[in-house]
Amino acid sequence: MKTRRRNYGKDRISILPDCLLLQILSNLEVNQAVELSILSTRWKNLWKHISVLSLHYRNFESVETFATFVSQVFSSRNVNTSLQALTFECQRYCDPDLLERILKYLFSHNIQRLDMTVTCSLKHFPLCTNFSYHTLTSLKLTSCQEYYRPSFLPVFPNSLQFPALTYLSLGYFTFRCTTDDGYADPFSVFQSLNTLIIHYCQLYNEKTSAENNLFISSVSLVHLTIALQADYKCYKLKLSTPNLCSFDFVGHPFQNLCGHNNISNTNFSNIKHVKIELPILKVTCSPTILFNWLVELALMESLTISSKTLETYLEEYIEGFNQ
Repeated sequence: MKTRRRNYGKDRISILPDCLLLQILSNLEVNQAVELSILSTRWKNLWKHISVLSLHYRNFESVETFATFVSQVFSSRNVNTSLQALTFECQRYCDPDLLERILKYLFSHNIQRLDMTVTCSLKHFPLCTNFSYHTLTSLKLTSCQEYYRPSFLPVFPNSLQFPALTYLSLGYFTFRCTTDDGYADPFSVFQSLNTLIIHYCQLYNEKTSAENNLFISSVSLVHLTIALQADYKCYKLKLSTPNLCSFDFVGHPFQNLCGHNNISNTNFSNIKHVKIELPILKVTCSPTILFNWLVELALMESLTISSKTLETYLEEYIEGFNQ
């Protein structure tokens, strides 16, 4: 009992080594980690050495307060501490200058994993194409926009230099067509890309008469997920992904699977796992296209498809047959 009384109230957490304390703080959001600095002199500057940061607007009363806090965090961090990962979320308007300063800081401190969700008025997302970021392995970018139109979505750069990038997820971006025949090819520069997720992105072509094509070319790509707006079919998908293993598609199949120039450079027999999800909004599409997809993917080992999807396409097939 005497030993228990002597140990009662002792600060057991602060006697832990820095590596364990930093691991604990890394699981908190940055504002919570900063608040803990008042516990003792041992904790005062500990948060400045955190290498995994999580910053969320929801914890602040206003965007201005959040922006001020973010600026203070990056200016106060230990200059010798690398930054392994950042999760940044501001679904209210984010000042473009602040966003550019954050990105410059991240890449100057060897960021490895970046997850960023922002709302801003930038026409071009400020990922600089003049430098090569050799440490970045995972990039998730989501642009929160009020209107789903190309003129309101930021343009994703075509020639980024991320040689170590293996995971890329993009939401609500515009890919710009750069060829006379209407092709956008933003992913072939990522030589190590393993997983690609495209959510509700669009194509922009200055030559409105040309057919728009999103060309996905990658020898290393294994997992591909594409989600399209329910009524959106203003561009075609062209695949050149010979090692693709899993394919997830959200939307209405509106074209046959094909490769560049309608010659398939994708070995569909390698695709073992397929998932097809139909949006709630019903759009008239030919059921034969879905059937052709299943024929192309006949050697798959698993297929996930909702009963609603099958029911919808069966109704359209019967209606077409009766006509």
